[in-house]
Amino acid sequence: MSHPLIAIVGRPNVGKSTFFNKVIGKKISITEDKPGVTRDRLYADSEWRGKAFSIVDTGGIEMRSEDVMWKEIKKQAEVAIDTAHVILFFVDGREGLTSSDYDVADMLRKSKKPVILVVNKIDDYSEDKIFEFYSLGLGEPYAVSAEHSTGIGDVLDEAVSWFEKGETSEDDSLKIAVVGKPNAGKSSLVNKLLGFERTIVTNIAGTTRDAIDTALEYNGKKYTIIDTAGIRKKSRVEDEIEYYSQLRAYDAVHRADVCLLVVDSAEGLTEQDTKIIGYVHEQGKPSLIVMNKWDLIEKDTNTINKFEAKLREDLKFMDYFKSVYISAKTGQRTEKLFTFIDEVYSHSHFRVPTGTLNDLISDTVRANEPPSYNGRRLKVYYSSQVAVAPPTFVLKVNSTDLMHFSYERFLENTIRKNFDFSGTPIRILVRENGEQ
Repeated sequence: MSHPLIAIVGRPNVGKSTFFNKVIGKKISITEDKPGVTRDRLYADSEWRGKAFSIVDTGGIEMRSEDVMWKEIKKQAEVAIDTAHVILFFVDGREGLTSSDYDVADMLRKSKKPVILVVNKIDDYSEDKIFEFYSLGLGEPYAVSAEHSTGIGDVLDEAVSWFEKGETSEDDSLKIAVVGKPNAGKSSLVNKLLGFERTIVTNIAGTTRDAIDTALEYNGKKYTIIDTAGIRKKSRVEDEIEYYSQLRAYDAVHRADVCLLVVDSAEGLTEQDTKIIGYVHEQGKPSLIVMNKWDLIEKDTNTINKFEAKLREDLKFMDYFKSVYISAKTGQRTEKLFTFIDEVYSHSHFRVPTGTLNDLISDTVRANEPPSYNGRRLKVYYSSQVAVAPPTFVLKVNSTDLMHFSYERFLENTIRKNFDFSGTPIRILVRENGEQ
């Protein structure tokens, strides 16, 4: 389930990133960090007063600049605003109001989203320091010092209060994000999937500019297919996924229950494909590797085995992957996709009974004792599954320092051998006995 999104916006150097870093710091319960959309961390999942949310930091907005870079940053910020439930508009309390602040305020008013005005760098509060900011017409300013962590709680209290106000009826459809490089055949696949016999087809404007949500019903089940723009390399920075495309893809993946990772079979798995697949893996999403354009491949009896071997080599970090070979153009095997989608989704929601899990881990540790370090050996006292999507397991041990990553991987493989978690990542959290 996707969380409400808080976007932090404002002109450059008003302290947005400092606030972002404070919010995702240890004083607030972090549920899961997202990999950086830029080289600096941009997205994170966090929690305040029992309410989970995602938060996004954006580049500084210069509305009047004709510079290509500033135009791109403005475009990126607009995407964040489009997808946000609540917007935190940051201004600089030391420098005071600027024409850029008025420009950004005008843009935010047009968004029709809840906007919370945050006056940063107020180290010693007095009402006269924030009085001028009322002229922005965005309601009562909140005085904070992100650097000194003052006022942050008041801002978050106000932000999370908007979540319930903005809630709509619960969508119980299974959401499928179709992602991949340009020209891999994503749109052809979406069109083919939507061409099946169905009882409901409703086009809905996507929450991002280049993602379209289409609802359908197939075999009595409700689905929403999210078609995304191709994720490109950023041409000026070698091996870096284009910022703007990844921002759009982030929202699609974040909202999805299952991701279809579309690869051009004729081109083979590229470094860019691997990055996109790795991104989905890090989000904990179940997925299918969809090898498209299979009709263009010259085949013999061993062709699929060769492709599978190459995938196993290139995707060692997610050896649980599940692949399907199709042709969106001819329709070859596309009718099987919904079956596979349902399958990996069910795997991501499977729960192992606590007693069964404890017996498995105990027997495994007895039969394959972990190595000792300085005369001490790892002991696993208790195991339990604490979450699904992705399946998450907690192991209570005598010392987390004694859990070597290779032994943790061994235990993960043991769980996978005994229960079918193909197509979905699983998480193992190691905690010392008595630790929550």
